Amino acid sequence: MTTTAPRLGNALARLLILAAALLGTLLAGAAPASAHAALTGSDPKDGAVVVTAPKEVNLTFSEQVAMSPDSIRVLDPAGRRADTGEIRDLCSGSVVRYGVGLRAGLPDGTYTVAWQTVSADSHPIAGAFTFSIGAPSTTSVALPDQAPGGGLVGTLYGIARYLSYAGFAVLVGGGAFVLACWPRGASVRPVQQTVVRGWLTLTVATLAMLLLRSPYTGSGELSDAFDLAGLKAVLETKTGAALTSRLLLLGAAALFVAVLFGAYARRTDPKEKKDLAFGLGIGGTVVAAGIAGTWALAEHASTGLQPGIAMPVDILHLLAVAAWLGGLTVLLVALYRAPSVERSAVERFSKVAFGSVAVLAATGLYQAWRQVGSWSALTGTRYGQLLLVKIGLMAVLIGIAWTSRRWTQRLAEPTTRESDETAGTGEAAGADEAPGADETAGADEALEAGEVAGADEALEAGEVASDTEDVRGSEVIDPERAAQLARQRAAVATARRKRERDADPERAGLRRSVLTEAAVAVVLLAVTTVLTSTEPGRTEEEAGRATAASGPAAVPDRPVDIRLPFDTGGVDGKGVVRLSLDPGRTGANALHIFVERPNGKPLDVPEIKIALTLEAKNVGPLPVAPDRIQTGHWSASGVQIPMPGEWKIQVTVRTSEIDQTTIDKNVKIG
Repeated sequence: MTTTAPRLGNALARLLILAAALLGTLLAGAAPASAHAALTGSDPKDGAVVVTAPKEVNLTFSEQVAMSPDSIRVLDPAGRRADTGEIRDLCSGSVVRYGVGLRAGLPDGTYTVAWQTVSADSHPIAGAFTFSIGAPSTTSVALPDQAPGGGLVGTLYGIARYLSYAGFAVLVGGGAFVLACWPRGASVRPVQQTVVRGWLTLTVATLAMLLLRSPYTGSGELSDAFDLAGLKAVLETKTGAALTSRLLLLGAAALFVAVLFGAYARRTDPKEKKDLAFGLGIGGTVVAAGIAGTWALAEHASTGLQPGIAMPVDILHLLAVAAWLGGLTVLLVALYRAPSVERSAVERFSKVAFGSVAVLAATGLYQAWRQVGSWSALTGTRYGQLLLVKIGLMAVLIGIAWTSRRWTQRLAEPTTRESDETAGTGEAAGADEAPGADETAGADEALEAGEVAGADEALEAGEVASDTEDVRGSEVIDPERAAQLARQRAAVATARRKRERDADPERAGLRRSVLTEAAVAVVLLAVTTVLTSTEPGRTEEEAGRATAASGPAAVPDRPVDIRLPFDTGGVDGKGVVRLSLDPGRTGANALHIFVERPNGKPLDVPEIKIALTLEAKNVGPLPVAPDRIQTGHWSASGVQIPMPGEWKIQVTVRTSEIDQTTIDKNVKIG
C-alpha cells in the first residue's frame, strides 16, 4: 500500500522556527569549549615570590597537549617578553610537562605567564598566572578577555560542527534508508535531493572547519582563516589530518551516491539490482565507518580511558545515530514530498530504528561511564547535566517513535478502488517507477503550487473534449499535445489520490508523529554537538578536587598570603605586614615578609620575628628568624610545617629601641 501527503506548509515552517530557536538557545548558553586537559601544576607556582630569577617556567597538564612556539609566554611588568621562546618537552612517563627558558638578568617585579594550547581531544585551552622575583610589583600586562575558542570564530566553528553532524546523519542514514527500507526511493527526486544535500552540507562544513581551525585555536581573528601558514600548521596536527581524511572519504561517498541514484535506480532486473545493492551496502558501510572514524580519532574518544575500546564504540554510536535520525529525515521528506511511500518501507525502517536504539543504548552506557565516572559528576558537572538532557530527549524520541510505529500498524491495506484507479492511470501510475518519472513529479508539484487547481473539472469539461476533437479531426495527434494531455491526466489522478488519502486519519497521524520526531531529533543533535565540545565530567571533577586542595587557584600548592596591620605607637609606628608562606603545606616552605607604610611604600624596621603555633596539638611556638633582603623585605627558606592544621602565625614588629608590637592570625595549612 502507499501513503501520500501534501507539501510542507505552515506547520513545518513553524516547526523549523521552533527547532532553530531551541538550537540557538543551546548554542548561546554553551560556554566556550572546555577541553579534556587541565593545568595541574606550575613551577614557579601561581603567586609565588622567589628570591632569584628562575632559569625556566614549567607547566604540568593532566593529559597530552599540542604545543607551538608561542604556547607559553612570560611577560615582565612592562609587558615585554621575558622568555626565550624555546618550548622544552619535559614529559616523562605519564607526566605531561613543558617548559620555556627565561632570559638572563631579569629585574625584580611581578611576571605574568600566559599559556594557550590545544588538548588531545582537539579543543583549545588557555590560562595565566603570576609570580614575582624579589618582591611583587605593579604590572601593565593586559590579558585578552575572550576565552579560547570563543567570539565570532568560535560561533562559526560551532555551527560548522553541528552542520557536519547533521550532514553526516542525512548522508549515511538516507543512503541506508533507500538500500535497506525503500529501494524504489532511489528514483524519487526529493529523496535524491535530500541525500545529495546531506553530502554537500558535510563537505562544506568540513572545509569551513579546516579554514577556521587556525583562528579557532589561535588568534580568534576571522581574517586568519585564509592565512596559508596557519592552514599549513593545521594540516600537520591530528585534527587537520582527520578533517583532510574526511574530505577524501567524501570523494568516495560522492561515487556511492552517484551509483545509488544512477545505475542502481535504473536497474530493472531483480537479481542485478540485488547484487548491486549488496555491493553498495558493503562499500557504503566501509565509507561511512571511515567518516565516523575521523571524529573518533580527533575528539574525546581518542584520549582518556581505554581509547582502544572507546574509538570503535564511538564509531558504532555515530553510525547508529545516522541510521536512525538520517533515515527519519528521509522518511519525513518522502511522506511530504514523494508521490507515495509503501507501508512495508515504513515497517522496515521501524525495525532499523529499533536496532539503532539498541546500539545507542549499549554504546551510550559505555561512553557515559567513561566520560562521567561517578554519580556526583552526573549531576554536578556541565557534561553530566547535558548528558541527562540528552537522555531525556532520547526517551521522548523513543516515545514518539513508538507512536509512529502504532500509526504504521494501523495503516489500511490498499483498497480495490485504489488499485483500479492506479491501474487505470496508465503512464501516471507507473511514472515514479519509470525513467520518465520527472514529468509526473513535475505535474504533481504544479498541482500543489496551484497551477493545476481544479484540474479535474478542467480536464473533464474542456481538455477531454478538445482531445476528442483532435482525434476526430485528424488522423495523427500532435505529439506535444498528447504529452500535455498525459501530464494533465497524471495531475488529475494524483489530485484524486491525494484527496482520498489525506482524509485517512491513520496516514495523517503518521505524518504528524514523524514530523514531531524529526523536530526532537534536531534539538537532540544540537545537545550532542555541545556535549562533544564540553569537558568530560570525570576530568572536571578531578580538576575541581585539585583546586579545592590548593585554594582558589587552578594549580595546587597556592601560597598562604596574609595581611596584618600594626601600630607600635611610636614614630613611623603604623604600617602593614604582608606575609607569604610558599607552598603553604606541610614540609619545607619559603617565607617572605614585606613591611610597608600606610601609603604602600616599603618601611625599614630594626627587627621582625615570626612564631608558628598549632594550639590544637600543643605544638610551638616555633620561632623563625628571617633575613633582611632589602628595604621592607625579609625572607627565610626551609621553614618547616610538621603537620596540617589551624596554625597561628605571630609577627613581632619593632620600629625603635622601645616601640614594638605583636600581631597574629590563624591560617589553615594543609
